[in-house]
Amino acid sequence: MRSKTRSLAVAALAAALTLGTALPAGAATTVLTTGHVDVLDVDYTAGALTVQLLDGTGSPSVRRAPSTVELDVLAAAKTTVPNNSAYGFLGTPGSTVWILPQTQNANLLWPGWNSTDVPAGTFQGNTLTMSLLGVSGGNLSVYTQSLGTPTVLYNSGDGLPDAKPLTTGGHTHANWAFSAAGTYTVTFRVSGTLAATGATVSADATYTFKVLP
Repeated sequence: MRSKTRSLAVAALAAALTLGTALPAGAATTVLTTGHVDVLDVDYTAGALTVQLLDGTGSPSVRRAPSTVELDVLAAAKTTVPNNSAYGFLGTPGSTVWILPQTQNANLLWPGWNSTDVPAGTFQGNTLTMSLLGVSGGNLSVYTQSLGTPTVLYNSGDGLPDAKPLTTGGHTHANWAFSAAGTYTVTFRVSGTLAATGATVSADATYTFKVLP
């Protein structure tokens, strides 16, 4: 069972994210380069919806404020866009793209998202909405792939916001594709309608990705 202290801390973080309040100046930046990370770690506790980052690159896993983390996309992620029209959202065939893959590669970050700690019955239909609000630094595409066929979930290259349903209690991994080297600022929003009151609640989180040439 989670402690009262942790619940209060999470509620305070939720308030800061909702109001757009910056975390304390001078907070150390954690740079992540390889291993499992849930970029969006969605929770509802102490009456607040929160979006944090679950760092699973070590043991035990650690929840971190997104603003204190840099997610590095190493040069090993660099590949070329397939000569297949289904992948046209990535760019021109043969052009360079950096992809953090849906399937774990020990030499790269393995990014995903989860809502495993959201209690069942909290939100109508046990469903939230996960929206990509903004991307700077290049184009970002997030997509799943099955039997060689991609399903695009988010694509900043054709306009934002993009929104998709997020089932509570879930855990998902996908391909994260970046169009160019450089530093990206990526903002997501998670929202939902409370089953008990019909009120809509939301939380925003902004992440920094550094794509290495």
